Amino acid sequence: MGYNVAIDGPAGAGKSTIAKRVAKEKGYIYVDTGAMYRALAVYFLDKKMNPENLDAIAAACEGAEVKIQYEQGEQQVYLNGVNITSRLRNEEVGNMASKVSAVPEVREHLLNLQKELARTKDVVMDGRDIGTCVLPEADVKIFLTASVETRALRRYKELEEKGVSCDLEEIKKDIKERDERDCTRKIAPLRQAEDAVLIDSSDMTIEEVVKAITDNIV
Repeated sequence: MGYNVAIDGPAGAGKSTIAKRVAKEKGYIYVDTGAMYRALAVYFLDKKMNPENLDAIAAACEGAEVKIQYEQGEQQVYLNGVNITSRLRNEEVGNMASKVSAVPEVREHLLNLQKELARTKDVVMDGRDIGTCVLPEADVKIFLTASVETRALRRYKELEEKGVSCDLEEIKKDIKERDERDCTRKIAPLRQAEDAVLIDSSDMTIEEVVKAITDNIV
């Protein structure tokens, strides 16, 4: 049995950054579930599919094979044999992923791979429903959050550094809408597991958050 750390929280809370750091510090494998959903989103976008057409989305996901590999210590995501890592952080990909992640067949398609990894390896997994649905028996569960303003500003700076022109108010609006969607979806909504440790990172440094989590790992 692997030792499992589950980190959940809303979009932009810094889950991926923190989960990677925790995994590196502990020598665990980082399983980026968000990247897996985003990979499927790329697949649907490339096929010019309408996210509102749930039956078509459900039927199409079987044709997408998603693999996560580590090359020179960096995570690379492959969709049907093609490396699509550089496309995963696009805003349209994030929005599509948020919409299709509520489709039961999409979730089922990725769930088995995630569970199999966690069963055999020491992993840190982050997402929206890891502690509640994917790994309900995880050894450590964290719910990582931050204010909408903090999350929007982080995203704004991230895009600005990449030379992408963006609007802070528009990003705030996007985040609020995504929160609403993630919290109210019928299948596996975003919520804090009863036995999860709540960490609000609004006024914390990355190092402080990492320490708060590793202090919980036995």
